[in-house]
Amino acid sequence: MYIYNVTINIDETVHEEWLTWMELHIPDVLNTGKFLSAKLTEVLVDEEMGGKTYSVQYTARSKEYLQAYYKEDADKLQIESLKKFGDKMLAFRTELKLIKEFYPTKLGN
Repeated sequence: MYIYNVTINIDETVHEEWLTWMELHIPDVLNTGKFLSAKLTEVLVDEEMGGKTYSVQYTARSKEYLQAYYKEDADKLQIESLKKFGDKMLAFRTELKLIKEFYPTKLGN
C-alpha cells in the first residue's frame, strides 16, 4: 500500500474555516475512488512561521491508484483549496510506501 501524505500549515486567521472545509474536502478526495481511507492529524510542533500544521494521510491500494489520482483528480482538487485559502496555507506532499505494519503481541493495561 501507499500513503499520500499532505502536510499543511494554515494561518490561524482561517484555521477554523479550513478545518470545517476539510470535513468536505477529504470525502471529495476519497470519493475519487483512488484511496481506501484517510487520517487527519495535527502536527504537534510550534511553528516558527506561526499557524497550525496538519497532516492528511490518504491510503492507496497501489502505486497505480496513486498515479491515476495525480492524472485524473489532483489538479482540480488542489486548485479548489488554493482558490479558497490562497496564501493563508502552505502545503507539501510526500509519498510513502508501506513496507510492513507491526502490532503488539500483548496489550498493556
